[in-house]
Amino acid sequence: MNILPTRRDEAFRYSDIEALARLWPLPAAEHIVVPAGGNFVRTIVQDSGTIHQLDIAIGKGATAALHVLNIGGDYGRVELNVTLHEGADFKLGAVQIGGGIQNLEIVTTVTHAEPGATSSQIVRSVLAGTATGTYLGKVAVARDAQQTDSEQSVKAMLLDRSATANAKPELEIYADDVKCAHGCAIGELDPMGLFYLQARGLAPADAKKLMLQAFVAGVFEGASDEVMLTSLALQKLGELV
Repeated sequence: MNILPTRRDEAFRYSDIEALARLWPLPAAEHIVVPAGGNFVRTIVQDSGTIHQLDIAIGKGATAALHVLNIGGDYGRVELNVTLHEGADFKLGAVQIGGGIQNLEIVTTVTHAEPGATSSQIVRSVLAGTATGTYLGKVAVARDAQQTDSEQSVKAMLLDRSATANAKPELEIYADDVKCAHGCAIGELDPMGLFYLQARGLAPADAKKLMLQAFVAGVFEGASDEVMLTSLALQKLGELV
């Protein structure tokens, strides 16, 4: 894409176009090919206001797992375009945490091109101030991609009423023997839960941090950089509460 997008472009509907213009033109997306039977693992930490674009082709019987932490800069975007071939498996575990005027985005297109592939996407967002957090996730199942198994779990927590969470999990299915599901929820911290923790001696900020830690727990489970990702996430959460 050589022309700067506008909010009329679906993939940039909620973007900070002014911030995007400062980063334009974007470098070419990174192209990754996972060979048949192979295994690909990647950790992405967006902590400086940058855009990451990956095109990933996962070969027959191969696996790919990405863990994403999107926390930095006024505008940060992670965009994934994934194609699964027969029997391939793709997993995404992503957390985005923003405050102030931050605009953070995770945009995914996962295409099941051949039969028997599986995909799972878990995305959690925590937003404060006037921050905006967006997840746009499309799962496309080709006509011959029977026995596809795909799921999306998207949840966002708003710490202030002025924060905004946008979530659009999308299914485009042309096969009939598939198992596809998505769930989406946006809410606030449970006041009764906060009261319970504070009644047992926790300071309000510590009670909030503990509940938020539980909210994002498990997203990075099993990642090779699990300790680092969890530490950075907790540090960012501490700045918000």
